[in-house]
Amino acid sequence: MIPDPPPAITVLEGLARINAALDLACVACRTEVRTIQPGGARPEHALAQALERTHLLAHRGLRMRTLYQHTVRHSYGTLAYVDRLPDIQVEMRTVEELVPRLLVFDRTEAFLAATPDAQTALHLRNPDLVGYLISAFERFWQHAVPLDEPLPEPASPDGLTAIRRSIARLLVQGLVDEEIAQRLGLNVRTCRAHIAKLAAALGGTSNRAQLGYLIAKSGVLDTSRPTPGA
Repeated sequence: MIPDPPPAITVLEGLARINAALDLACVACRTEVRTIQPGGARPEHALAQALERTHLLAHRGLRMRTLYQHTVRHSYGTLAYVDRLPDIQVEMRTVEELVPRLLVFDRTEAFLAATPDAQTALHLRNPDLVGYLISAFERFWQHAVPLDEPLPEPASPDGLTAIRRSIARLLVQGLVDEEIAQRLGLNVRTCRAHIAKLAAALGGTSNRAQLGYLIAKSGVLDTSRPTPGA
């Protein structure tokens, strides 16, 4: 009797169950692992677990590609983790914003974080869904910057750094501090410090809606116009 195929989507609850499924996927993987790790610095125990899996996969000759957000470039723990990775088969790049945490093994299965605390994940085996996630990964990868290369700093007549320009753009979209921090991989305190400096340059308001209006009105996001410094 032919066994039933595994379900197209399985909801995994709890880190123990998620990690057990990831370990099995690592064993079954044959060619490549694609990973998206949003946010800033990762917990030390998570990095240790990732390091162990990465060494096992690299020794089997698998290719591994990981996308982080730009903010990990300032994370000592993450950079120390990168220094301990195998010199071959492992590639890392960074981008400004990312989708939720994702791991794709070959073209057969994927794991997608379903909650912000990573306590629930979706285990996907449907070929169309996995293919869609791979396409999304490749689009991010194409525009990402290798971790061992400096970030390009576009010319900015107003003196805005890249991170403050990103924060200003999200403020105009109406996002609150916590949402902006999550989108850009910052902690909320750092995000608010950047917002305070933006506000000081535009009149000192602490009202987020008013600040978003002032940013849009000032032209600070339009690099073709001279605007107040930040």
